[in-house]
Amino acid sequence: MDFYGFYTGTEFHAHEYLGAHVTDDGVVFRVFAPAASGIAVIGEFNEWNGDPMNKIYDGNFWECVIPTAKVGQMYKYRIYDQSGGCLDRCDPYGRRMELRPHSASIICGGGKQKFTDEKWLKTRDGGLDKPLNIYEIHAGSWRCKPDEEDQKDVAEHWYNYRELADLLVPYLKENHYHYVEMMPLAEHPSDESWGYQISGFFSPTSRYGTPDDLKYLVNKCHNAGIGVIMDFVPVHFAVDDYALWNFDGTALYEYPHGDVGKSEWGSCNFMHSRGEVRSFLQSAADYWLEEFHFDGLRMDAISNLIYWQGNPARGENKDAVQFLQNLNSGLKARFPSALLIAEDSTARPNITTPVWSGGLGFDYKWSGGWTKDLLEYLSKDPIERKNYHDQLTMSMLYAYCEHYILTLGSRDVGTLKDFADKLPGSEEQKNAQIREAYAYMMLHPGCKMMAPDKDMPKELELFVKDLNNMYLAHPALYQLDDEYDGFEWVQLMKYEENVIAFMRKTEKPEETILAVCNFAAIPYENYNVGVPFAGKYKEIFNSDDKKYGGNGVVNTRVKAAKKAECDEREYSITVKLPALGVAVFTCTPEETEKKPAAEHSQIKKSITKTRTVRKAAGKTKAAVKTAVKPVTKKVTKEAPQIVNKTEEKIPVKKDLTEKK
Repeated sequence: MDFYGFYTGTEFHAHEYLGAHVTDDGVVFRVFAPAASGIAVIGEFNEWNGDPMNKIYDGNFWECVIPTAKVGQMYKYRIYDQSGGCLDRCDPYGRRMELRPHSASIICGGGKQKFTDEKWLKTRDGGLDKPLNIYEIHAGSWRCKPDEEDQKDVAEHWYNYRELADLLVPYLKENHYHYVEMMPLAEHPSDESWGYQISGFFSPTSRYGTPDDLKYLVNKCHNAGIGVIMDFVPVHFAVDDYALWNFDGTALYEYPHGDVGKSEWGSCNFMHSRGEVRSFLQSAADYWLEEFHFDGLRMDAISNLIYWQGNPARGENKDAVQFLQNLNSGLKARFPSALLIAEDSTARPNITTPVWSGGLGFDYKWSGGWTKDLLEYLSKDPIERKNYHDQLTMSMLYAYCEHYILTLGSRDVGTLKDFADKLPGSEEQKNAQIREAYAYMMLHPGCKMMAPDKDMPKELELFVKDLNNMYLAHPALYQLDDEYDGFEWVQLMKYEENVIAFMRKTEKPEETILAVCNFAAIPYENYNVGVPFAGKYKEIFNSDDKKYGGNGVVNTRVKAAKKAECDEREYSITVKLPALGVAVFTCTPEETEKKPAAEHSQIKKSITKTRTVRKAAGKTKAAVKTAVKPVTKKVTKEAPQIVNKTEEKIPVKKDLTEKK
């Protein structure tokens, strides 16, 4: 380990020196605890009586070698503070821990599970012109073993990593997902939590098995062509007194002042101004990517790093921002094809701009604004939606300011029942709106992340499967996600009708996709839509299809474009639009209507131009040209009122009812 790098916050391999390591002479234990007056290693190998550790290097590090210690045995550090008191602590760099409520670290060897994913690692590509369809799961609740009356320990309900892999991989393949995002798998104390309050930053949780078992899961996903992203929490940690809190009798990892030391979830905030803390977190991130071959990290609650306590009014936390830049640039140098994703709810620009250009260096950002606006819009009775039309269209004003991932996951909508409860109307209407929300997300520019219930109705299961397949099968839905040329409004201002229409495009006109979305509670039997050229228009997907549980308001015949002006276009088609539904069409131009080669060449140039460096202001200005915010004025025309009207407010922040 580079000690200077450790202190200055540039080290990424501190875990290779600190922690418990098996050698020919036994197991060497090393820990960083500058304020401790004394430390002993206690464990199964010495009947928990303790072997004293010695100060090394500059006196801030402690070390001892125990010849009798073996792989699989439990241990802790007994740390004495300056007043003579002591607490038994788990190893901050420990690679395995006991199952809760116990908290000892476990000596971990090299393991027996071998990776066979060389081909996947060589070819994985998180390029912006590739589809990215992510399925989100929490390992402990996605699938549970059948209940038995005599079961007392919740652990008996869980599938281990190997069992989970054997269930998960076929599910992902069948439903056309090619990435899975797993909520935190690092060790944490509470079963009721999703795992965001961590106690072991290098330890895969023992709830689901061993580190080898986790490697088996990742390896099996990779051999099936599925990438694995893990949630990583560089912001805060659990307050339990056996872990990082007050580790050496002082605030070693956290802020000493309560004003910034405690998070809104009751956990301790990392003190990112300390180089030792930066090196700890950077090493942990590096460890998960290197040791377990994860394909990316979704970094939680980044807004709480960018601004003090996540509040822009308190100002930017410059030390934490610098940490993010160092972390991302360092990881990209080591793992160029790994995906680094920011969960950020702020409006700070340049989240996905490279560090060398002044940004934070993330590959993608969760589009919390898009999700919030959509859910707020859908919560309104359709008769009122004409007054909130801009919540549908506003997203195109900033769609190209960052590289976005659109999300309708567990933290956004909860369970299927939770999602339905956010929506007005009868059960049938709620179901139609759920289908419409997923379809609109899949058609909108941006990568996708969702988590529909594992036990959803068969009709909805088929809907999601076909929707995912449509996304992966049509390059127009992802190839120019990051380019203005990939999107074009057709109908933007039909707020009285609650209808929007737009095209998704590639450099090839014959790959154009036309999407028409009706957010009104009434169908339109003969609805005119402008089209880009003379040709044939075939419906390839309709959220109201009877096989999905809809009413069957679909377009069974191919539509030939008429030379009749509509939406300021020379040609148009007349279609059926289902109530609370989406219709999607392929567009096949007549041979004579194809664009000249010179125009094709110009479009192709836009694809190959540099995509990574943009000025946010310039992107927004350009986006406004194709996405004008509609006027949201009162309209006297009334539509049939939907039943079970609700005015539920959708929270901006993810669900915080869990013990995060």
